[in-house]
Amino acid sequence: MSRITCKTCRRLGESLCGREKCAFKKRPYAPGKLDSERKHRSNVSEYGEQLRAKQKMRITYGLMEKQFAKYAKDAMSSRETGEGAIAPSLKLFRTLESRLDNVVYRVGFANTRALARQLVSHGHIHVNGRRINIASHKVKIGDIISIREGSKVAKVFTGLAEKLTAATPSHEFVIDPKTFTATVKGEVREGEPMFDTQKVFEYYSR
Repeated sequence: MSRITCKTCRRLGESLCGREKCAFKKRPYAPGKLDSERKHRSNVSEYGEQLRAKQKMRITYGLMEKQFAKYAKDAMSSRETGEGAIAPSLKLFRTLESRLDNVVYRVGFANTRALARQLVSHGHIHVNGRRINIASHKVKIGDIISIREGSKVAKVFTGLAEKLTAATPSHEFVIDPKTFTATVKGEVREGEPMFDTQKVFEYYSR
């Protein structure tokens, strides 16, 4: 999956690339002419809104269409009932958030998901002491995510201990800045408000 460009962020109306100097922050509008400069303003169709919602979520997590579609359709087909059942929207978020590349990003080992995916694929990350180089690997409660011993001196991890010490981790993780390890303690409780999961499901229900 290619890196998210600032042009994509502007087109989707959200800073998704993770860069501090994202162009969307200075020019929070789509590339090209402003609506006020156009002779004919175009109204976005219902399909267009659904497509945009889907692209926004898919690109944020850095997934190819086939993989993201599978996650969304699996969540939509969920038939869980009774106590403890979770809504399809939360199931989708939990699936996305449990990916190893996303967890590496969430615990602060990388400042973007694209870099996290690269760290995983290059073998810098261990899960329960075992090297895992598959970005889509599903992380479970109780798993210990760590940086390979020989990789800790790599330039990409310079200043990481200080960064982890200063960070405030979410409830899902317990992080040890001294050993560069993170223990998974829970799952996400709700989805990101920046995403419209209902429109994503509508897109795949067509």
